[in-house]
Amino acid sequence: MNILAGIILVAHITFGLPVHDRVSLAGNFGEPRPNHFHGGIDIKTDGKEGKPVFSIGDGFVSQVTIGVGGYGNAVYIHHPEGYTSVYCHLHHFMPQIAASVRKWQYAHHSDKGTMVFPPAAIPIARGQLIAASGNTGSSQAPHLHLEIHETRSGNLMDPLQFLGDSIQDDVPPKAYALMVYPFQGEGVVNGSSDKQDFSFPSHRLTNKLYAWGMVGFGISANDFMQTSSYNRYGIFKTELFVDHQLVFRAVAHGIPSDEQMQVNAWGDRDYYLRKGIWFMKSFALPGVTLPIFTFGADRGIIHFNQERNYHLTYVLTDFKGNTSTYTLTVTGKKMSLGPKPELKNPLYALCWNRANNFQLPGMQLIIGEHALAEHVELKPKIIPRPRGWSDAYRLFPTSLPLFHYAKLILRVRRPVADTTKLYVVSHDGGDHYMGGTYHRGWITGKARELGAVYELAYDDTPPLLNPVGQSSWNSTHVIRMGIVDSQSGIASYQGYVDGQFVLFEEVRQSPWVRCDLTATPLKRSGKWRHFTFIAIDHRNNRREFKSLIKY
Repeated sequence: MNILAGIILVAHITFGLPVHDRVSLAGNFGEPRPNHFHGGIDIKTDGKEGKPVFSIGDGFVSQVTIGVGGYGNAVYIHHPEGYTSVYCHLHHFMPQIAASVRKWQYAHHSDKGTMVFPPAAIPIARGQLIAASGNTGSSQAPHLHLEIHETRSGNLMDPLQFLGDSIQDDVPPKAYALMVYPFQGEGVVNGSSDKQDFSFPSHRLTNKLYAWGMVGFGISANDFMQTSSYNRYGIFKTELFVDHQLVFRAVAHGIPSDEQMQVNAWGDRDYYLRKGIWFMKSFALPGVTLPIFTFGADRGIIHFNQERNYHLTYVLTDFKGNTSTYTLTVTGKKMSLGPKPELKNPLYALCWNRANNFQLPGMQLIIGEHALAEHVELKPKIIPRPRGWSDAYRLFPTSLPLFHYAKLILRVRRPVADTTKLYVVSHDGGDHYMGGTYHRGWITGKARELGAVYELAYDDTPPLLNPVGQSSWNSTHVIRMGIVDSQSGIASYQGYVDGQFVLFEEVRQSPWVRCDLTATPLKRSGKWRHFTFIAIDHRNNRREFKSLIKY
């Protein structure tokens, strides 16, 4: 379905607000972030936790997640209109939901996971209290993150298309700068095939631009609302016209949840990593398949092939229909396009339009289809590790994330006592566990960032356990345990009292987990009991802590 047609249909569906206070946003839908779009809206809660959260419509609780995907505590509600609302970073759930969650946790001996419920289990009415706002997961400050998904497809929808009537906004978007992207060997701007940025002093760019051949454009812009004087938001709709003809449109609505990584190709990720500023391109590279774009056969790329003035107009629109217009003139002028980039080593080429299989001594990388925005020539580097389990490999000198994970296979260099302890590790601003399955002298893991360094590691060391405040356990009935694993990382942990499972939960921004015995099914007897805590890492190394407690 056409995105704009979908928005018209959505306009006939309205939901209520998830909070009873005036809505003020810390972030809106579709804002570019490294490796993902902002998939919802961030509703401020006055910097506090515990604000009531209400269902935006009738439906039923279909799913609850804890500790999954950075959402912290989250509730999913299916609505009969064909949408699912998702409420994230919650502090706690209403009693009926909390009881179902606790039952699942004790049945699975885990504090984290995805809990799926049948339609009749937890029916919900519009405006019903479902939870209290919080700061769990990857939240940086207390707020409510609200998402709306199309239930059938899982596509991420702009919540403001359903809630916008309840939010005031008469402030139009603002553009800061323009970026030009000449295609090397096929386009040039002001005598250069390098990308160049130009600031907007007003609504008209005054710089003289001369272009020839194939050139793409991008814009740095933000939206604003009068409910916040300092927050900046992403642009709902961006349109680029050339001589009054639409060449590119992007509408931040209906983003496929499994194509989040394509934000790195729509946005200028390299510039963002260097300068902290996003330029969103008004053209689509050949491997970009986001359905939020509208363009012709040239995919938004402009061909300057006549010596005349080309009049370009950007129209930026927010969810309320407030618009701002920015114009510039580009003069077509014949210039040398320079040489096209040459493929130095065909064996190092990755193609955007097919699967790729790349090999080096001791390494194989298998990339599935639809993982690249354009053709790439790798520049691999083998880093010798004479005493390592494998050599180390870096496939590209700068950051180059794939759209999807690839399969990375590394050869085990020397005999190993226990092959189940080997795994793939990536070094990219830290060490990251990337899995590992052994087969006939090779370990298979995964890779997505081709600019990272990958090698094999061996972990036969159990996690470290540290009882925290043990002297107060018997008086407070709260047990805290510190868990540290500096290699493959913690996979799971459980606590038991006299062999009966008791739930431990993470303590935010700390290496501790915590169990309040008074909140467990364990009945208090005042007698000494045997306490056991078990932690297991990703290579199945296990450590136990045992003690006596009085409860």
